[in-house]
Amino acid sequence: MEAMNANQKKNFRFVVFFLTCLVHSTHSQGLDYPATIKTANRSTMWKTAPSPVEGSLVQVAPFLYRGTNDTQFICGFYCNFDGTECLFSVLIFQNKPISSSSGIESPQLVWSANRDNPVKAGATLLLTGDGGLVVGDVDGATVWSTNTSSKSVPGITLTASGNLELFDENNDTVWESVDHPTDTLVEGQTLYSGMELTASTSTSNWSEGMFGLAIKGSQLIGYVDTNPPQSYFIMDPGVFSPYFAFTMYVFAEGMKAPRDSVYGLDILPGSAARFMKLGPDGHFRLYEWGGSEWGEVADLLTSYTGECGYPMVCGKYGVCSKGECGCPGAASDGTIYFKPLNGQPKLGCELVTPISCERYEDHILLELKNTDYFFFQPDMENVGVENCKLACLRNCSCKAAIFRYDLVNTSRGNCYLPSEIFSLRRTEGNNYRVTVYGNGTLYTSSQDDNKTILTFAKVQNIQNISASAPKNGKGNNIALPIGSSLGALFVVLLLIGAAILYLREEKDLEEEDDDCIDELPGLSTRFSYEDLKSATENFSKKLGQGGFGSVFEGTLGNGTKVAVKQLNGIGQVKKSFLAEVRTIGNIHHVNLVRLIGYCAEKSKRLLVYEYMCNGSLDKWIFRKNEELLSLGWPLRRKIISGMAKGLAYLHEECRQKILHLDIKPQNILLDENFDAKVADFGLSKLIAKEQSRVVATMRGTPGYMAPEWMSSVITDKVDVYSFGVVVLEILCGRKNLDRNQPEEEMHLLSLFERKAAEDQLMDIIDKSCEDMQLHGAEVTEMLRIAAWCLQSEFTKRPPISVMVKVLEGVMEVDSNLDFRFTKPPVPRTTPVVDSNRDANDNATVLLPQVLSGPR
Repeated sequence: MEAMNANQKKNFRFVVFFLTCLVHSTHSQGLDYPATIKTANRSTMWKTAPSPVEGSLVQVAPFLYRGTNDTQFICGFYCNFDGTECLFSVLIFQNKPISSSSGIESPQLVWSANRDNPVKAGATLLLTGDGGLVVGDVDGATVWSTNTSSKSVPGITLTASGNLELFDENNDTVWESVDHPTDTLVEGQTLYSGMELTASTSTSNWSEGMFGLAIKGSQLIGYVDTNPPQSYFIMDPGVFSPYFAFTMYVFAEGMKAPRDSVYGLDILPGSAARFMKLGPDGHFRLYEWGGSEWGEVADLLTSYTGECGYPMVCGKYGVCSKGECGCPGAASDGTIYFKPLNGQPKLGCELVTPISCERYEDHILLELKNTDYFFFQPDMENVGVENCKLACLRNCSCKAAIFRYDLVNTSRGNCYLPSEIFSLRRTEGNNYRVTVYGNGTLYTSSQDDNKTILTFAKVQNIQNISASAPKNGKGNNIALPIGSSLGALFVVLLLIGAAILYLREEKDLEEEDDDCIDELPGLSTRFSYEDLKSATENFSKKLGQGGFGSVFEGTLGNGTKVAVKQLNGIGQVKKSFLAEVRTIGNIHHVNLVRLIGYCAEKSKRLLVYEYMCNGSLDKWIFRKNEELLSLGWPLRRKIISGMAKGLAYLHEECRQKILHLDIKPQNILLDENFDAKVADFGLSKLIAKEQSRVVATMRGTPGYMAPEWMSSVITDKVDVYSFGVVVLEILCGRKNLDRNQPEEEMHLLSLFERKAAEDQLMDIIDKSCEDMQLHGAEVTEMLRIAAWCLQSEFTKRPPISVMVKVLEGVMEVDSNLDFRFTKPPVPRTTPVVDSNRDANDNATVLLPQVLSGPR
């Protein structure tokens, strides 16, 4: 812990649990808390109250306490210094004479319940009468539960080893915290097969980060959470040797325990409190109380991985050599392709020119001499190095080609094509050795063996980036024919009429302009029309066109590339403009396109967005440009996950619930890393959080609209349905309605329904994506995810937040799916009144085949 300055101490607040009638304590009595609480099977709630703790920048709110001769544990709330983020947790600290009012010094977090959903000081803990332990925020929202309702739980206890347990009337444990580890192990704690530790994002951000340490089968694996995960440490438990003063039991799959059958790190007992923690940097360290503070005793994995063996030791694309960081060197012709991120190599490196899959013909592979990667799990086996390189160039998601020669047949080897690059490491002058572990292969080369592995990073050929100006050739000079006098007169009259209408519209919009601007929710940047006209070179670089206008590429004066949406039309321009600004003007999420600014000048309405170099999803999955590469399976899975997270934010994490109402591939944009961003909020609708159903005008795109639009009474499940259609199109590489297909395969949902009945789902996947065939089980599961979203009855579709959890592997797909997607929904007889309904919202009845595409 860092020492507090005077101002921090003055602003210090401390939260302590107050248990009416059960806990009677005063500050002078120190830690006078019970280790076990019984409640006689009735609901009992604890609330927080402030009290200081000495020498720390955190707050603690205890209500259970257990201590031994050397180690103390408390259970309660653990908060940051201002009480804005609190975790229900178990903390460890060293036993010592109580010198402060609380008797707690430098407590360390060893377990937490709600690390991804912190609450505020003033939150509550409830032991319900039906057996559940529930954490509620100050607004009453439930953020975490043991899910033990319906079980008899008369009480809770904190054991001497720091385990929080719920017990039944027979004193049998019905739930315990050690079954749900976070990032820390305490002495004697056991990890079984299937359990894992997940590091925090940072020392100040307790939410789950990118590093994990898991028991999978009979191996202990350290990994970074990418798609798919990349391992940096793999070891069989049998390799463990007696090590340090701590015990970690590692059980092979199916084993549940006699002590003599357990692999582990067995250490002599000590006289000080200690714990092991997986840090935000991927290191697994042993800490021990040193008398006045916690000190690091050992870095448990580094003796196996080496100091340069961690994925983010030098950031993405950074090269580690003896603990020092740098960037990949220049090419043989002197061209520099990488530069330090923000000028600091320790943070990583970035490409001087980002890779654009639209210009894949300009991709080249830069050999990184005397360099290897911390992870090697081959995608191709028994191939030549040139075939390995060619495979990377043909796959737009591939970021590098890493080739390892076979030690016997030196003309061939194995090829790894990662879609994301973390830290690399220099082999020249470093004493690395070849090590291979099971299916997940960790490969490091020594100075003597550095010819056995080759690393090639994909870069954009800078010399070919500057496109030459269009050449003026001698084209065919086609003289414009002279029209007849009648035709000329008609054109003149038409132009006069259009001008009158335009001037009238411009006058009306100019009168409304001040009111329009007043409605904008605090956008920081307002551009003039001339600014945007200059930025887009007079709107000459058209990126695409939608229902309400066109989108142009532009560059602002500060060099920022942007996409400028110019709204056209008469009746819907202002409504669409305000809908987009109201929706995303004040929200920010990594999977939502960011609105930079706007222009509202007389009749002109323009919106300025961040530029997405890879354009919209439709051109990639429908292959509008045959020269575009086919998206690989990891990239398709990544895009689906990003879409879901963006929608979940709109539906559940904003101040108001936001229904997008026009989810389709054209409205999913892709950045340079193919991260999906939901865009185009011109049809969106904002509703109150408490509203579950609303009445709205029919809006959206035929083929992506849910069947319940027939009643004009909708829920957020209409977006879930559209999401399901898009997922299906991503997997199948074709449109929902494709008239180029044979008649019996023209309608994708009907084909999906038929193939599901025949148990031949893999027949419909995109044949251009070879690795989807290699991941058949994952692809089939994703098809089931799409089917769950496409249920005809909206009540049977999952909330999009549940879909995020399914995609993350936390939950499973509903096993009771109805693949009859063309079944008409049950007619609604009870009208639902929407107090927020637009004045001009008029219900329009369309048939199901118009909503979800022809059958």
